[in-house]
Amino acid sequence: MLELRLSSFGGVPFSRGALLPLLSDYERPNDKISEWLAAGTLISLKRGLYVVGSPWRQEALCLPLIANRLYGPSCVSLEYALAWHGLIPERVVEVTSVCTGRGREVENALGRFSYSKIPQALFPLGLTIEAVGNQHFWLASPTKAVCDTVLLTRHLKALGKASMEAFLFEDLRIDEELLVDFDAAVLEGYASSGYKPRQFNALRQVLEGLL
Repeated sequence: MLELRLSSFGGVPFSRGALLPLLSDYERPNDKISEWLAAGTLISLKRGLYVVGSPWRQEALCLPLIANRLYGPSCVSLEYALAWHGLIPERVVEVTSVCTGRGREVENALGRFSYSKIPQALFPLGLTIEAVGNQHFWLASPTKAVCDTVLLTRHLKALGKASMEAFLFEDLRIDEELLVDFDAAVLEGYASSGYKPRQFNALRQVLEGLL
């Protein structure tokens, strides 16, 4: 059965071009793709990018991997990464990422994915490769996720240690015990970048005070 061959894609997103070899016997492969989409055999992530629908998919979907593939270069960060690392108690529904290109939002059958632009020089700082099973993706380290949040929070008034503590531990509800092992090199990279210097100086004071 042709649909069984779709299971070879697992939970990894794939392009229309990757589908065409399976449909070489069809004169109008787009018609078969449309049929699969209507039946839920395929799920469209964006134009020309798909994942296999259930029950033909043999692996769970990995939303961070899908976020990476939807728009790049990008790295899952901000609220979603904070929750992933267990720094905040709330469950985050929207998959939040940082990117080097223009910010954008993508909505599809799997949910909402947002991308916020940060300076090119800051993008690789604290960038890690994580895995769920055999699915690998870019995810911000805990320190990067915190720094990206400070960088991108508009009108952030946390200019001193006390106000930064209030932002981190009251507004974001970050568990301060989980920040003790912060990455000093990543923090210094953000603090010396010239972006929001007073806020990052306050962040440094808070994190160094946890040691």
